[in-house]
Amino acid sequence: MRILITGGLGFIGSALVRKLIDTTDHSILNIDACTYASMPESLEGREKENRYQFKKINISNYNEIFEAINEFKPNKIFHLAAESHVDRSIVNPNEFIDTNIVGSFNILQSLKICKDSLPEDFILIHVSTDEVFGTLDFKDKPFNETSPYQPNSPYSASKASSDLLVRAWNETYKIKTVITNCSNNYGPWQNPEKLIPKVIYSALNNEVIPIYGDGANVRDWLHVDDHVSALLSSSESEKLFERYTIGANQECSNLDLTKIICSYLDKKKPKENSYFNQVEFVTDRLGHDLRYAIDSSYICRSIGFQPTYNLKDGIKETINWYLNNLDWLKNKTKNS
Repeated sequence: MRILITGGLGFIGSALVRKLIDTTDHSILNIDACTYASMPESLEGREKENRYQFKKINISNYNEIFEAINEFKPNKIFHLAAESHVDRSIVNPNEFIDTNIVGSFNILQSLKICKDSLPEDFILIHVSTDEVFGTLDFKDKPFNETSPYQPNSPYSASKASSDLLVRAWNETYKIKTVITNCSNNYGPWQNPEKLIPKVIYSALNNEVIPIYGDGANVRDWLHVDDHVSALLSSSESEKLFERYTIGANQECSNLDLTKIICSYLDKKKPKENSYFNQVEFVTDRLGHDLRYAIDSSYICRSIGFQPTYNLKDGIKETINWYLNNLDWLKNKTKNS
């Protein structure tokens, strides 16, 4: 089987590439624009695999993505390439429009043209986010596959737009498609602009640990390896169109998560005062969503997905990985 992955040098994409190389015999084409968020080091050693190839391609360049799809003729495309940091989208939304919307459009147009020459079992797995659904109050039920779209940031709006494009191309041109909307991911190799590695880096470097607002914002935390397992299972769908919301049912506020991280660091690398004393509440992010939560009952029921990581153990394992890769964490923080 031939599998094309967009954004395969990113956090989730590289985890998917590693899983496929380590556990299957599939041929893999990894395309990535090699931006600040790319991590070729996360795949060191894997590039020696004769069934793995990498091409530097920006999906906002139609000709390049068309050529890659037309030549490789994949059985599956996992579309993960995206600008994903909300703060960056607020300051400079242009790149989010170019990559998340125009880039997705370019892939879909390429598939429309190449459709008849692709394998009969071709399927596109479009990886999206729960942020497209907007925000929840604490009394609200979690998001599911039928939740309405109410994006509140340039990032989530761009992802919602790409979801709708995928849905339209599926309906109009009958391109077999799965759309997944997942909760917040965590694990090794995550860019330190994200909350968990940022807290770890700031704590260890005796810097302020910034927490937006009062830290009450809640997210459902899903380990990246569990997410990858869900994506691989979802790619086996035989339906022309399928949608899955993917979460771990492990809600935790930003403040409580920071407490968990600091408490564990207090035990692993103790110092005179707790790392939590470095927390400083800062002006809240514009349009900051209060709560995300995912109802994963459909994907659990239909394909048997079950998260294997509980949050506390997963966080400890993640912290240990960063402690063993402090040079990488430092260099990546300075270059992000």
